[in-house]
Amino acid sequence: MSTRLVILGLLREQPLHGYEIKQIIEEHMGDWTSIAFGSIYFALGKLSEEGMIAMVATEKAGNRPSRSIYQVTEAGRAEFMRLLREVWSEPERQYFTIDVALAFMNALPAQEVKGYLQKRLAQLEEAQHYLAGHQQEQMSQPNVPASAVAIFEHARAHAGAELAWTKELLEKMERGELK
Repeated sequence: MSTRLVILGLLREQPLHGYEIKQIIEEHMGDWTSIAFGSIYFALGKLSEEGMIAMVATEKAGNRPSRSIYQVTEAGRAEFMRLLREVWSEPERQYFTIDVALAFMNALPAQEVKGYLQKRLAQLEEAQHYLAGHQQEQMSQPNVPASAVAIFEHARAHAGAELAWTKELLEKMERGELK
């Protein structure tokens, strides 16, 4: 659903071709959404088939393949609003693969698990540092909406919670409370 929502949302603003959509996602949304390059083109085809978007032009530059430029239709605008309201009204249930690892952690030596947790701590601390710097960089750009602050704060809150949880888990292991 998020791929459809993002593509329809971007096309509401202006007609774009797939590569432009990919660039916008990578440059401005890459920290908080994971939309694969291939899924963009798949979604564009599906949305076009469903009448949510329409090809308005084709452009060709040099020896490069031609690019189809799409814009959102009225049906696509309605679908965008439906999807947007759905996201706002239904809380997401998060699933974490680390929980699967926890379920089977007794298959590994405790020292190995502690090593993984220490590495995870370092990665989460780096993520916190990166997000803080990236937020400052992104928010200094004039075309980034003020609502992006909330997106960064949300990502940082989740990373902070993961960091605190991981520290606590490692401390429990070191005290021998978990094996």
